[in-house]
Amino acid sequence: MKLTITPAAQAYFKNDMGLSSGSQVGFHSRVYGKTAVHEGFSVGLSVESPDGALLIDEKIDGIQYYITENDDWFFNGYDFEVDFSPKEENFIYRFIEQ
Repeated sequence: MKLTITPAAQAYFKNDMGLSSGSQVGFHSRVYGKTAVHEGFSVGLSVESPDGALLIDEKIDGIQYYITENDDWFFNGYDFEVDFSPKEENFIYRFIEQ
């Protein structure tokens, strides 16, 4: 599994959310909603330290992006890309089949 944060998403995290080196951002499953590959679940985002063992960990400009093993079932079999659309002012999550 690979976690990718696009330059547009990284810029939003830094410039609009005010995150800096040492910040931690987690991605996890959320009940309700849907993704391109999951019905009834959506992607949640939290700015906090991980709670549990890490499944994947990516650092960009000192910001740690992670997914914990608790959500292996949600991300299993996919690479996960986080992008940001300035036009829609929203994150775009892509599940890319491995």
